[in-house]
Amino acid sequence: MNRMHWWPMLLPLAGCSAASAPQARRPTIVSTNPCADAILMEIAPHDRIAAISHYSQTPGSSSIAPDLARRFRATAGTAEEVVALAPDLVIFGSFESAASRAAYARAGIRSLPVGVPATLAEARAQVMEIADAIGEPARGRALVARIDAAAAFAAPTPGNPPVSALLWHGGGLVSGAGTLDDALMRQAGFRNAAADYGLSFSGYLPLEQVVASPPRVMLVPPAARGGDEESRMRTMRGRAVARIGSSREAAFPEHLSWCAGPVVIPALERLARIRREVGS
Repeated sequence: MNRMHWWPMLLPLAGCSAASAPQARRPTIVSTNPCADAILMEIAPHDRIAAISHYSQTPGSSSIAPDLARRFRATAGTAEEVVALAPDLVIFGSFESAASRAAYARAGIRSLPVGVPATLAEARAQVMEIADAIGEPARGRALVARIDAAAAFAAPTPGNPPVSALLWHGGGLVSGAGTLDDALMRQAGFRNAAADYGLSFSGYLPLEQVVASPPRVMLVPPAARGGDEESRMRTMRGRAVARIGSSREAAFPEHLSWCAGPVVIPALERLARIRREVGS
């Protein structure tokens, strides 16, 4: 057969072969850590996220908007679930069990443990650590730039002395030194008064101590949650503030204290507005 005659017959076959060639699978990511989930929402293409933590779909523990969290599959965080999804990368908290870590290694799944940032510098570094691990450094830098902008917005006017404040959580727990809450408060022009009551980190603080020597501002959850004990604590705190006179309450949503990453941005903005309302 003449070469010119059989060449056209091969063209359909060549086209069929190209069309049936397998498409390269996009690397997939599983996160079992709710704070890593919040960062991934900002820097990872959503079609690369195979699953997030079930905590991110629970309003009482999520730093992600509920409608956004529901778009993703969630796991209970077991190694069996993660391995079954066969991701390229699993991100988990620093307290992940040795057994789970070993299971990921046996399955050939790349692992990234993430800690709990205690400073703005650590928060920035964590964003970039995750961004580099998923191959999205430009998106990581964009989020870090937004964090830097929020920090600049929160910085008080030079010459204004820090205002003493306590940041309360449920049941009388107060954020002390060495926490991200403390770092954000200082960035926004507050002095964390926890040390005034002998707290070197975070701990439970009797209200009687606060009444005896009150801070200028008490940053509190905007609504009680957790049942009767939480309601009682909030009522007592409100009465104490009213009696003190020199102190004031300001609402600071508890979910702004759960994570770093993008959560730092609204946390700093809220603290900055409270600080400016208080004045010098």
